[in-house]
Amino acid sequence: MDVTEYPVEFWVEYPDRKLNRLTTFFRIFMAIPISIILIFLIGGSYGPSGIDHGLVVEITTVGLIVIPTVFMLLFRRKYPKWWFDWNLALTKFNYRVLVYLSLMTDIYPSTDEEQSVDIKIQYPDAQELNRWLPLVKWIMVLPHAFVLAFLGLAAFVVVIIAWFAILFTGRYPVDLFNFVAGVYRWELRVYAYAFILATDIYPPFSLSS
Repeated sequence: MDVTEYPVEFWVEYPDRKLNRLTTFFRIFMAIPISIILIFLIGGSYGPSGIDHGLVVEITTVGLIVIPTVFMLLFRRKYPKWWFDWNLALTKFNYRVLVYLSLMTDIYPSTDEEQSVDIKIQYPDAQELNRWLPLVKWIMVLPHAFVLAFLGLAAFVVVIIAWFAILFTGRYPVDLFNFVAGVYRWELRVYAYAFILATDIYPPFSLSS
């Protein structure tokens, strides 16, 4: 399948300007207030661990409406729109915080505005989804989780390199930026498939948009 046809899109605007060196240097501390808000929303632990563990949140069903959606799809073949909207909004917020922690922007994360992160996940027609597949999707994505564990570690190292690059030059190297964005794009496709349950199309093993 052409990855451009996948019903999940992730894009981060490259900051074609000099980034703020001061907020970059203190980024972890700068992100504490918005991370606290996110912690209260998801009701669990959150941190930059998404950079090295492969997924935005250390993936549980915490914060997302997952288990009820599984049962609703299984028994009623329905996916309430407001459940999907909540899952999508929380996912977008997660990624805005993660992108900020990853130094890909120096604009402080908003709780509701899109900012430089563009995420599109198509609302599914529940009648077209396989009602049994949500029971095993978390098993089916284990190969992705294995690969993403290594890619996430690589992204973590890249962010550290980018931290030094920004401090010395004010710029995030384009190739490094695109790699980190690609890892997050891959993660999001897996996330949307296995946990948001927005599609039955198996995620591609690809960093490409």
